[in-house]
Amino acid sequence: MAFTDLFESGEHSRNLGHFASIANLASIDGEINPEEEKLLRRFARKLDIDEIEYEAVLKNPSKYPINPPNTSDKRLERMHDLFEMIFVDHTIDDHERFLIERYAIGLGYSADLAQKLIKRSISIYSGGLDLEDYRYLLNKK
Repeated sequence: MAFTDLFESGEHSRNLGHFASIANLASIDGEINPEEEKLLRRFARKLDIDEIEYEAVLKNPSKYPINPPNTSDKRLERMHDLFEMIFVDHTIDDHERFLIERYAIGLGYSADLAQKLIKRSISIYSGGLDLEDYRYLLNKK
């Protein structure tokens, strides 16, 4: 096995765990609606999740651990992805907020920083921000 195969495997494992987190948020309020399905398919393509993995994750998303990325930029991108899924229906309920806080801590944010990040994200997130706008608004004082 080549060294690059080990890296790709680790990266794919992180992507799979991240996709499972997104799928878990999508299914938290019961059935996955067509908008959530469309977004899940988009994230599956972005994260290089094949159809077999896609179906396995949807069947049991809690089976996959959160594998935090190595960089703060990647962690922020993962948070953006999670907020994009949460706000597909333009609202965030208490259970979704609880889960996003747990995921933020799982991604490596301290509990205090996670709460601040989420509070600020909720106040600025409208469901249509791209990653660059999201990053800019979060870092703006």
